[in-house]
Amino acid sequence: MVIILIGLAVVDTFGPILERQIKSLSTLPDLKQVARQVGVVADLVEDSPPAERDAVLAAARRSGWVLSLAAPETADRLVTGLPEDGVFDRLTSWLFMPEDIDPPVGGWRTFLDETRVMVLKIDQGQTLLVATLDPERMILRDVSAQVPYYLLAIVTLGLLFAAFSAHVITRPLRRIATAAAGADLSGGTEIFEERGSIEIVMLARALNRMRRRIVTMVESRTRMLRGISHDLRTPLTRIRLRADRIADAELRAALLADVGRLEALLNESLAYLRDDHAREAVERTDVASTLQTICSDFADIGHDIRFHGPNRLVARCRPLALGRAVANLCENAIRFASRTDVTLTAGDGVFVIEVADNGPGIPPDKRARVLEPFFKLDTARQDGGTGFGLGLAIVAEIVQAHRGQLELLDNAPQGLRVRMTIPVG
Repeated sequence: MVIILIGLAVVDTFGPILERQIKSLSTLPDLKQVARQVGVVADLVEDSPPAERDAVLAAARRSGWVLSLAAPETADRLVTGLPEDGVFDRLTSWLFMPEDIDPPVGGWRTFLDETRVMVLKIDQGQTLLVATLDPERMILRDVSAQVPYYLLAIVTLGLLFAAFSAHVITRPLRRIATAAAGADLSGGTEIFEERGSIEIVMLARALNRMRRRIVTMVESRTRMLRGISHDLRTPLTRIRLRADRIADAELRAALLADVGRLEALLNESLAYLRDDHAREAVERTDVASTLQTICSDFADIGHDIRFHGPNRLVARCRPLALGRAVANLCENAIRFASRTDVTLTAGDGVFVIEVADNGPGIPPDKRARVLEPFFKLDTARQDGGTGFGLGLAIVAEIVQAHRGQLELLDNAPQGLRVRMTIPVG
């Protein structure tokens, strides 16, 4: 309905302008002009004495008109169409007839003995003035008056319906794309709404089934890894107990150190597999206070770490997960650098946390790899073999759970700057 109203408004506004433009370029009068001109001749003939009527008709014929007078009975021979009329002729007679002036005798499209004519009454109907018209020129006259309106209506409605169809088709696709971009595989609800056209419903249903298969596969592999990690604890405990009985102190210490590293690896692996950050509820949190607390904890044990930012910045987030991500970044920075700076800034609908250090940094070609679980950049950051390559992987997953963005950048003059951009909501 709105599209039709807009189309009518466009036709009503720009139709007369287009009509005047076409008329200014055309040398043919339209049907109303022909009726007025024949009407002027009819008035002259009616006002003239019978002896002078032939002279008036002769003058009109010299101007290009084929005129004659006929008896009233001639009206009975008038027809509104010919047997050989085509579809275009009939469509023209139906669409492009004037409606704001009275029609002549027999209508606007009248034939007398298979000749297109226009008939007007004079002498109070006692005499008929018959004007013979050129049929080909009349078709052009008929069309030229009204075709701008119909052409404008067709083009306008076509464009509006095309725009509406494109909107109807692309809106559900945009909805699905938005849902896919912010998809949380750990959630129990369906990500893609199964509504709209049949094709959109089928697409959403297929994507939901694919998501369920992915979740099932990830959960099964996670359960398997958890089971393996738990099963390894028993033999490690036996090894620790037996190592305590070794008389050689140096050998005992080395063996216990290896057992400790294996246990630490199991603990970190289980913590990574638990995926607690995805299950934590989102709540309003003073992010500035959380970061200040983390920096104070590290500073209390002698590390050079400083916080830069507002005293208060409230946002909706997962506070424990976000604190864990920042703590992991601070631990990495402290391990490989002498100074660490934690910066908090607020942007347009987001807040940005940066953890910068003056350590050796990470080469640009390795920055994507360090976000993978268990990848260690040994050549750049060596610290007696500590760490298992899970810190940045956990940070990346926490940022993804917040639908944020994680960037690893160069810090001037040296070091690494890790930037987390998190939506406020």
